[in-house]
Amino acid sequence: MNRKAFFDAVRPMFGGGLSQSQVNGLNRLLDTWEKYYAATDCVEELAYNLATSFHETGRTMQPITERGGRSYFNKYEPGTRLGKILGNTQKGDGYRYRGEGDVQNTGRANAAKATKRLNQVFGLGVDLVANPGKRGDPFISAHSLFLGNREGWWTGKKLGDYIRPGKADYKNARRVVNGLDKAALIAGYAIKFERALRGADYGRLPVKEETHAKAPKTPDQEAANSKGIMSAIIDFFVKLLRGGK
Repeated sequence: MNRKAFFDAVRPMFGGGLSQSQVNGLNRLLDTWEKYYAATDCVEELAYNLATSFHETGRTMQPITERGGRSYFNKYEPGTRLGKILGNTQKGDGYRYRGEGDVQNTGRANAAKATKRLNQVFGLGVDLVANPGKRGDPFISAHSLFLGNREGWWTGKKLGDYIRPGKADYKNARRVVNGLDKAALIAGYAIKFERALRGADYGRLPVKEETHAKAPKTPDQEAANSKGIMSAIIDFFVKLLRGGK
């Protein structure tokens, strides 16, 4: 992918300019995607994940902590409607497990889910329940965004329920993270990120002539070549028997 073209295309989304921190954050996410998730070659999935980070991090593209005074997070305390949904069980969990990261991992239960899967997949040996601040680690945050959204950690809904190569319901994809909260707004961001990715040739690698010439032959091609060689040998001996005529 032509990253310069990509950054040029998304710059208007950031008010016409990108700080070094925003560039670093975008590169971190793109690097993580290309190394671990790009095998699906689903530009729509990447676009929606970038849109999610763009929204959830306040356009910083860095794994920030949810903003607000301590009392603001009382709505997440045990016994409250949100606290029950988030699996908060101890006094102070509302603030302790306030949102953090590119996807704003929130609540004790989500910290436990992320711990289990990240340790299974990457062998990190991390405990995000005991150390919730680790949810903002750049590596952990990026994978919580991509893997969490793909597997449906947050609401039980998976991105694959709404997004496939060539087809995307960006509005309802918000159900993967937080119902339909700001769904239309984030869908608009996803459309812009998708256009930028496509304009930067995401997923399209140029085929060099020498690479094409050296491409391994298929079994059918090998069989055809062998048949041709055998026919040539037979023709040669037939000519010899006929006196070279």
